Amino acid sequence: MITFLTVIYVIVCVFLILVVLLQAGRGGGMGAAFGGSSQTVFGGAGAGNFLTRLTVVMAVLFMVLSASLAYKSSSSDKALENADRAIKLREEARKLSDKDKKAAASDSKAAQSSSTSEQPAANPPAENAAPAAEGAPAEAPSQPAQEAPAETP
Repeated sequence: MITFLTVIYVIVCVFLILVVLLQAGRGGGMGAAFGGSSQTVFGGAGAGNFLTRLTVVMAVLFMVLSASLAYKSSSSDKALENADRAIKLREEARKLSDKDKKAAASDSKAAQSSSTSEQPAANPPAENAAPAAEGAPAEAPSQPAQEAPAETP
């Protein structure tokens, strides 16, 4: 719709310019200096009435189209502002829901960590660990003991 109005607006602008330029000036015969005579083109009465009426019609069309294009332009800006406002509200709601999800996740992690601290250790030290060698510290091995490979004679 706006494209159609813009095309009509440009056509009316061009015709308004042409109609104004075709009118005889008040200064007396400047058009005759260029070889033109308005009485031969528009009849014996001259172009005064016809060009004046055509100018008024073109001016009214120009004003109406200008106002309608301005209204359409401002109404589309309002629609864009409303859409932008809706997008911002959605983003804020999404941020709040993300914060709620993070808070719920941290609460569940805290609950899990408190329940695991009350339970015994998951990997108790191995009871049948290899005895420590002489001179070695008598600490429990950090990894479960592995069977030593059998020696071949």
